[in-house]
Amino acid sequence: MSMLNTLFAPALFAAGAALRPRLLQIAAALAAGLPLYWVLGPQPLGPLAWCAPLPVLWLALRSSRRDAAWMTLLAAMLGLSSNFTYFHLLMPLPAVLAAITVKALLWLLVVLATRRLVLRYRASWTVLAYPVLWVAIDTLMAALLPDGNWGSLAYSQADNLAVLQVTALAGVPGLLFLLCLAPSALALLLAGGRAYAPAAGVTVLLLAAAFAGGAWRVHGAPASGGPLAGLVAIDDFIGPATPPARTQAIWDQYARHIEQLAGQGARLVLLPEKIAVLAPAHADAVRQRFQALARSTGVWITVGVGVQDAAGRRNLAWLFAPDGAAPVNYQKHHLAPPEREFLAGSAYAVQPVAGQAMGLAICKDMHFTLLGHAYGAAGAQTMLVPAWDFQLDAWMGARMTVVRGVENGYAVLRAAREGVLTVSDAYGRVLAERASSAMPGSTLLAPLPSHPSVSTWAGWLGPLFGWMCVALGVILLCVGRRAMPAS
Repeated sequence: MSMLNTLFAPALFAAGAALRPRLLQIAAALAAGLPLYWVLGPQPLGPLAWCAPLPVLWLALRSSRRDAAWMTLLAAMLGLSSNFTYFHLLMPLPAVLAAITVKALLWLLVVLATRRLVLRYRASWTVLAYPVLWVAIDTLMAALLPDGNWGSLAYSQADNLAVLQVTALAGVPGLLFLLCLAPSALALLLAGGRAYAPAAGVTVLLLAAAFAGGAWRVHGAPASGGPLAGLVAIDDFIGPATPPARTQAIWDQYARHIEQLAGQGARLVLLPEKIAVLAPAHADAVRQRFQALARSTGVWITVGVGVQDAAGRRNLAWLFAPDGAAPVNYQKHHLAPPEREFLAGSAYAVQPVAGQAMGLAICKDMHFTLLGHAYGAAGAQTMLVPAWDFQLDAWMGARMTVVRGVENGYAVLRAAREGVLTVSDAYGRVLAERASSAMPGSTLLAPLPSHPSVSTWAGWLGPLFGWMCVALGVILLCVGRRAMPAS
């Protein structure tokens, strides 16, 4: 036995010594992924987003290229796993794993490209690589994917009113750039020392200007004091298997809520998306009922329904006027994964309602910058948005819509089943909010902002900045590949 110990002890010791650094690297990668876990999901911790990427960047800059690659991928996979349960609500397991893997590979691309540039040039300007590349990817996703840039890190700042005002100037691309610039500057400063002090100093000045300017803008915003608006949501869906008695009870409950809110002074009432999917005969009956209800209560009513006829299925919002006229009809443009077989609309709807120009959109529509800009250009002062969320994404769905309002200078009313009822103004202030619930449902009564729409630059400067980052990102990737260090 003593001879065996003599023979094998050095080998075991050497193996343990070789394994120990690798275990430390795995632990470091997992530790770096934990902050990402809390900011990359549908309910991100906004303050943490400013520094969550820092450990991943720092590890990449201090490691060999091979180690940087697998540690970044491991950290990103851990961080993105926070979306697993939500994605699985919408997609089969293989699609969930594919989506998380592709997003992790994007993190790998950005971090390794940033590492190449920083280590090759060792110059202050390389602090721009990380934010430029992320803005470029975010811009391409927003333009090309059916789900747009859902979950963009920029939306994590929707409750940070001061910095959120950047979106009124340069849209989501501007906000995302600032959000990514902070950890980039910190990582370079920690890994490279004083050589990157000028970059860190400029970053601090930019952030201070953004926060100070945003705080000043919000401080000068007028208080809400316009007409009262009511929002209603009953989580129960009227489907093909819903018993007739239950169907009738749900519609009756919506009618009672409308009458109660009208009695409390509401000038308009917003109901959620796709309360039921109706055949033409049933759709006509529902339309006539709410047409009569709008006339009898003297309020504007917005109702979300699905209609299925020979042409296919459509997701609609009907806006009923108090004079009993035929409703304004809006068809949803951007369809969520469970409804991709529905027909997509293309027309916009802006209508004078309660003394304001109000636009109609449905849920996912407001996740897309171009649609939001179109309504801003059409002069909308308030958006009426029936919605249907999936509980886990209630915060993200509501806050992406709030950001559209800041970008384009209008207020937003959003009534979501399995989500929240939200009233926000053109500065992103959530004036009133309440969770939805099953029968008998939830209601919210709040004054609309009394000020007219607010002028913003995001309609032209946001896309310009985003596509400039796409062009610059391509250049950086090409330059970085030619100049890749040997390590």
